[in-house]
Amino acid sequence: MTDPASTAPSSASHDQGATNPPLLEQTIGDFFDAMVARQPDRPALVSRHQGLRYSYRELQAQVDRLASALLGTGLRPGERIGIWSHNNAEWVLMQLATAKIGLILVNINPAYRTSEAEYALNKVGCRALVTMPGFKTSDYLAMLRELAPELADSQPGETGRLAARRLPLLRQVYWIDVAGLGPEQAGMQRFSQLLASGAADDPRVAEMQHGLASTDPINIQFTSGTTGFPKGATLTHRNILNNGFFIGECMKLTPEDRLCIPVPLYHCFGMVLGNLACLTHGSAIVYPNDGFDALATLEAVQAERCTGLHGVPTMFIAELDHPRFAEFDLSTLRTGIMAGTACPIEVMRRVVKDMHLSQITIAYGMTETSPVSCQSDTETPLERRVTTVGKVQPHLEIKIIDADTGETVPRGQTGEFCTRGYSVMHGYWGDEEKTREAIDAEGWMHTGDLATMDDQGYVNIVGRIKDMVIRGGENIYPREIEEFLYRHPGVQDVQVVGVPDEKYGEELCAWIIAKPGAELAEADVRAFCKGQIAHYKVPRYIRFVEAFPMTVTGKIQKFAIRDEMKQLLGLKTSPTA
Repeated sequence: MTDPASTAPSSASHDQGATNPPLLEQTIGDFFDAMVARQPDRPALVSRHQGLRYSYRELQAQVDRLASALLGTGLRPGERIGIWSHNNAEWVLMQLATAKIGLILVNINPAYRTSEAEYALNKVGCRALVTMPGFKTSDYLAMLRELAPELADSQPGETGRLAARRLPLLRQVYWIDVAGLGPEQAGMQRFSQLLASGAADDPRVAEMQHGLASTDPINIQFTSGTTGFPKGATLTHRNILNNGFFIGECMKLTPEDRLCIPVPLYHCFGMVLGNLACLTHGSAIVYPNDGFDALATLEAVQAERCTGLHGVPTMFIAELDHPRFAEFDLSTLRTGIMAGTACPIEVMRRVVKDMHLSQITIAYGMTETSPVSCQSDTETPLERRVTTVGKVQPHLEIKIIDADTGETVPRGQTGEFCTRGYSVMHGYWGDEEKTREAIDAEGWMHTGDLATMDDQGYVNIVGRIKDMVIRGGENIYPREIEEFLYRHPGVQDVQVVGVPDEKYGEELCAWIIAKPGAELAEADVRAFCKGQIAHYKVPRYIRFVEAFPMTVTGKIQKFAIRDEMKQLLGLKTSPTA
């Protein structure tokens, strides 16, 4: 069957990316080893908060040692291993070591709390987990002990020893320690001990590596996707290696570049737009801190003479508005990516002028597409960079359709953004039905985003079909929050919407109908959420009502809730590109 978009006239909202250079068909491990062979002594990784520096050769030795250690635990290709951590050297070691031996790395959001971690680990059947011990108010080890009290009686490091009722498939837990410091953790092994148990010249690693294909799944990231609860978007070597490469091409990265990455590694922004964009171009990765800190980021850029900087708009705003901003020499900066949510035009202009990021780019995509589908490049005129998300990436095809008819709309007309090509995910883990809903029979990923395309092929994202809330770059699906709040014994019904916010783009608002006779206050709802769901999923605004606005057919009008709250709170939508 011929796709009508493939023969659509130039006036149609359809475009295809360049086909040169060709796609990479290597696995991540093979490509990385080839890069090490080309430039073994160039800097590969700087983790400033850990005081660690690795050349490409040194990074490879650590990666191979970890791959050997993981094989020594009994894990085999295709099995899942989670990582629950903010940014550190251990994260990138895990990313590369698992890719070398075919383990599927499962990114667990560090903001997750007990119920979310339980869901994620069980949904994809993680056999092992690497976790940082804690971060600020998050005590990951305590949460794991709550989920698996059986850890107290299990022996760390022994395959198959853990048998937890709530985490029935999890067998091993490793916690990221600092050079052997800190007390032992019952039932868990130190990451430093795990790493020390491996060998940098273990022949089993090369044997496993050579048996892998670029189309093998290698990474699972949880996303609310287009509908419903979080789903495990499953990505292959081919998906994310190529996306990282072409992202780096847009930025014109070279081995001379040093990219500061303050964005989280658990998200595609850090691990693909950051790590893989660097590793595919021989550039240096710089982590300024484990979590975002504006001052640490500015210090890292100056001290490491970084040429690139990534961030969501709120990060750039925090850096620009930091009281010590003027103290730092940022003149080495050239490029980077601003993504995650719409960028305010004035912020982009300040970034270009005051941070010397004359070649900063804008990227658009979703986890299910590895993630970038469209991106501006270093030569895109500033006006285009602040009002669009750029053009289609190489080897990809995009179209904008009428969501009701499926027909490609004329250029300039709004419709649903769809994309297909190498970047489209392998599928949602263990959910063929949801995969078919997202990817049609002709391979098009239906994003649920509303977009327009101009005569030159520049795309502008103008809204969302799906009822997704994007708070500071975090995708939040209201139904997930609603289902959680339904579990409160005093809640009869609840509706959650997004409302405008100057700082985060959007904030959550919950309208709650209490059960008859129940005395419910905002503090009760917040207490119920604490420690159970991520902080960014806790509604900022909570209102108790008698009823919801509905149509005559009984459909709840979320737009009416949103409009009433905007008026009640005096909220205005921030001017964005």
